[in-house]
Amino acid sequence: MRKGDPQMKYQHIGIPTTTPMPGETYLERYKFFCTDHEDNPFGIQWMRYEADCPLPELVKTLPHIAFEVDNLEKALAGHEILIAPNSPSEGVTVAFILYNGAPVEFLEYARESELHFA
Repeated sequence: MRKGDPQMKYQHIGIPTTTPMPGETYLERYKFFCTDHEDNPFGIQWMRYEADCPLPELVKTLPHIAFEVDNLEKALAGHEILIAPNSPSEGVTVAFILYNGAPVEFLEYARESELHFA
């Protein structure tokens, strides 16, 4: 990490697959299945995409590395955005950048004071 860069913490690697995996969760909005990277000792998140998944081909075909960041806006600054910031689940905002031809994911978790409970 270079001086002045936002703080980043490695979170997982996402690997595309065409094989159904145990414990998959379906994200209907994005038309793909994924596993929980915390359910294995290697931090692997398996990603399986439906034919009409709206995500970029690079994300659907290449592995990506994901980092937790304190400030998503700062982490995105100066990078080509592949997937704009969005919230796939309560309390997390994610975005993808393109770095030297590879997809990289940034995740920012809401502080407890920012969460809204019903």
